[in-house]
Parts: sequence; structure tokens; C-alpha cells
Amino acid sequence: MRRVHENTQVKAAETVTLPVLLGVLILILWETGILHKILHTDTFTLPLPDRILMIMADNAGKITANAGATVAVAVIGLTAGSVIGYGIAVLAALFRKWGTSGMGIVAACNAIPIVALAPVMTNWTKDVSRDASIRSMAAKILVVTIVSIANMSFNAFRGLTELKPFSEDLMTSYAATKRETLIRLRIPNSVPYIFTALRVAVPSSVISALVSEYFAEYIIGVGRQIRENIVLAQYSSAWAYIVAACLIGIILYGILMIVEGVVLKKHAKA
Repeated sequence: MRRVHENTQVKAAETVTLPVLLGVLILILWETGILHKILHTDTFTLPLPDRILMIMADNAGKITANAGATVAVAVIGLTAGSVIGYGIAVLAALFRKWGTSGMGIVAACNAIPIVALAPVMTNWTKDVSRDASIRSMAAKILVVTIVSIANMSFNAFRGLTELKPFSEDLMTSYAATKRETLIRLRIPNSVPYIFTALRVAVPSSVISALVSEYFAEYIIGVGRQIRENIVLAQYSSAWAYIVAACLIGIILYGILMIVEGVVLKKHAKA
């Protein structure tokens, strides 16, 4: 049994099967009403799964449109924040004296709560366009961008600076310039750290997009629909959008895992 448990294939299977079995168990308890008794709630506040699925099927077009808006905000903001964050990390790695202070400022910005940041961004972007949808999109993307910067900065900085022993000395012995050392040594070494940052940043970007939609000027997006339906006491519809939000996070994370596997495999061979 010990050999079986320590087998890599068995461990890989367990990482998939155990969470799935737990999810199936929760769904069974939920559908049978046992979960309601445990949580001391009712089917109005916490609708049954079949009711939620029925609403999702009946409103598939509307849910898809709102999910598309949320995904656009999350992906654009994540991409912009990751690029800016990596740029900050590169500057911090090249200019260590000033870099440490810069990373401290990034950490301070990361401490700003999203619920405080979103309304501020909504007010700041009022002059961006006369179109409310464009203003709202800009505000939401800025929120996700700011949230994504810090995570990428810190992880990328580690990848750019935590080099293999004597590797930097070897580049110096070859009379390599800072630019050559950056391109040939630091950036390749930071690739795994980039994906480590993205593992955290992808769920965070989805959450940031959802929260920013609560305060957005234009009424579109999964987060805004959750808010609107809760205000109207349409809890079944709200749960349908909550499920949609969960699916967005799972799908984006799954895509990241596939890309990470391909890139790191090629990176290891290189």
C-alpha cells in the first residue's frame, strides 16, 4: 500500500479524483436538502442545483454575454498588469539600489482594498469617453491591472535575481554586458516564476473584475448581475451568475495550466 500511495501516477490520479469526489458529495448533500439543514437555510436563499441549472439554460445567451464582458476585463487587466509588473521587476533587478524602494511602493499599492479602489477608478475615468460602456470598461481594467502588478513584480524579481550559483560570475568572466546577462541569464531563469505569479494572478484577476463590476457605471458583467439579482431578491438568478463566475475562474486557470505545461517543457529542454 505504501508503494502504491507513493507511486507518481497514483498521486496524479488522486489530485483529480479526490476533489471531484468531494464536489460530487457536496452536490448530493445540496440536492437532497441535507446541506440546507446543516447550514440552517432554505431553498429560496440557497436554491437547489437543478433549479440553478434550469435558470442557466433558460438565460444562456444573457449569461454568456455578461461572462464575455467579465472575461475581457479580467484578461486585458491581467495582461497589462503582468507586463507592467514584469517591467518593474526588470528595472528593480538591474538597478538594485533604487529597485528595493520601488518594490516597496508596489507592495503599498497592493495593500489597497479592491472595494476602495473600484469606486475611485470609476470617478477617475469619467472623462475618458462620453460612452458609459467605454468609461466603465476602462475603470474595471485599471482595477484588475493594479491588482495584478504586485504579484508579478515580486515573483519575477525573485526569478531575475535568484540565479544559480556562480552563473552570474560566469557571465562576468565572459565580459557580458548587463543587457546580455539580462537576456541570456535572468529572463530565462524567471520563466517558471512568471507562471507561479500567474497561478495566483488569474483567480485574483477574476475576483477583481467581479468586484469592480459592483461599482461600475455600466450595467454589464457577471459581478454586476449578481448584485442586481440579490437586490431584487432573485437569488436563483444570482446563484446562476455565481456558478458562471466559478466556471470563468476554472476555465482560465485550466488554460493557464495547459500553457504552463507546454512552455515549461520546452524551457526545460532548452
